[in-house]
Amino acid sequence: MQQVYFTDLGYTPYLETWQLQEQLMQKVISSKLYNRQNIEPAQPIHNRLLFCEHPHVYTLGKSGSEKNLLITADELAQHQATFFRINRGGDITYHGPGQCVGYPILDLDLFFNDVHKYMRYLEEVIIRTIAHYGIEGIRIPGLTGVWLAATPTKPERKICAFGVRLSRWVTMHGWALNVNNDLSFFNHIVPCGISDKAVTSIQQELGYAVEISETKQLLKLNFAHVFEVETIDAQLAF
Repeated sequence: MQQVYFTDLGYTPYLETWQLQEQLMQKVISSKLYNRQNIEPAQPIHNRLLFCEHPHVYTLGKSGSEKNLLITADELAQHQATFFRINRGGDITYHGPGQCVGYPILDLDLFFNDVHKYMRYLEEVIIRTIAHYGIEGIRIPGLTGVWLAATPTKPERKICAFGVRLSRWVTMHGWALNVNNDLSFFNHIVPCGISDKAVTSIQQELGYAVEISETKQLLKLNFAHVFEVETIDAQLAF
């Protein structure tokens, strides 16, 4: 069974967390390359899972359009929000307080070499987690993410967005699960470049806030079950 080192970074600025992910990814890649060229002693591969909450921030993936950011730089400042064009897949999304962001840094050579399967596994982690709250998550063919089905009074709506980057089969970036966050910040973007669907959160669906610490524990447990790994608590410093 593979081991994954787990760290909850807490409330951390987006840029610092992005830089940390890059550093950890490069360490894994360097160890992989070393091990391919040297029989022994082998360098350990440290798979990781990072959790955090970010201050208000909008991030635009490499395949996205800046037109999907609907406010100016001055308006960003008024909302105490920042904007970054980053190196993950996907379009624009929002991160903020009350949202649980997960960043797996995994060497998929130790799991499976299939990015589509990887995305479905991440979605399954979220689907199992929100099921704890009596919320049924679904997949929509052709659209990455976890969604809730339309009802007579509500449209299809996204509860969790995903965007990843792979280099030499090592992953970074991940998911953003809406737990108790302020959904009004999504009004300033075309979420994931999709204009005909809504966004929601666990709080929005239940009508009350939940303990995000409980949600994190559920995510951690379901990640271990879906990926069939052992999670080991670890400390990381910026």
